Amino acid sequence: MPLRLPDRLPAIDLLKHENIFVMDTSRASTQDIRPLKIVILNLMPLKITTETDLIRVLSNSPLQLEISFMKIKSHTSKNTPVEHMQAFYRDFELMRNEKFDGMIITGAPVEHLDFEQVNYWDEISEIFAWARTHVTSTLYICWAAQAGLYAYYGVPKYPLERKMFGIFPQKPLDPRLPIFRGFDDIFFMPHSRHTEIRKADIEAVPNLTIIAESEESGVSILMARNGREFFITGHLEYSPLTLDTEYKRDLSKGLPIDMPRHYYRADIPSLGPVVTWRAHANLFFTNWLNYYVYQETPYNIEAIH
Repeated sequence: MPLRLPDRLPAIDLLKHENIFVMDTSRASTQDIRPLKIVILNLMPLKITTETDLIRVLSNSPLQLEISFMKIKSHTSKNTPVEHMQAFYRDFELMRNEKFDGMIITGAPVEHLDFEQVNYWDEISEIFAWARTHVTSTLYICWAAQAGLYAYYGVPKYPLERKMFGIFPQKPLDPRLPIFRGFDDIFFMPHSRHTEIRKADIEAVPNLTIIAESEESGVSILMARNGREFFITGHLEYSPLTLDTEYKRDLSKGLPIDMPRHYYRADIPSLGPVVTWRAHANLFFTNWLNYYVYQETPYNIEAIH
């Protein structure tokens, strides 16, 4: 089944060129199907890029998904047209009485700040608490994963001496979990972050389970509340050229940046990247939708609690 997206969302045309089946709201309204309601809280600066990346990996499910976009009132995006935000995003205040089958909260470029110094920390803390009673299962990605772990469980983050930047091999620690159904013994995940969480802090919290990790990039996926919460320290949703764009952007600004590891062919940027994570990324999001959203959410969405 296709994804059900707001009319005129730019990702629709972008993904149709990739032969990904998407459907706008006008056409989807003619189908007598209860779609899964998925809300995306997009904290990234280039919102159209992030929307497209996430919709791409959600599109392989046979389930019909109705995608909504949430924004926070206490922060104004400077890198996305105001018209786009007004057309496709709604403030949390306007959505707080709704319930959703699934939610995705993205990373944000605020790693250099302590959590309480982030100008929208109070609002996002409220959204975290709201998600626990209004969403069946939530994915927290990169900074959102660190923020969620801190808000819920008191797990701190630590600055890294060098940016964790590249594609790193990950090991599923319990291959029997439905989230890893169909996975190989090793899968790859993009990382792009200046901070980390530490295994010892996590193991001190009984309600958290590390389900994937890497010798190079550390803890990569955690699960809590029987799959109602997943915390992902990397970016399975990244497109093939995202790290390349980040690397060349920082080089052009004269910023200190190492070449992304395990990314370019023969470690030569001009040869382009080797894509090693896309199949498992699609599988991860499909498994999440199937086993932790569709099979767990009530048919009457108002019964979520």
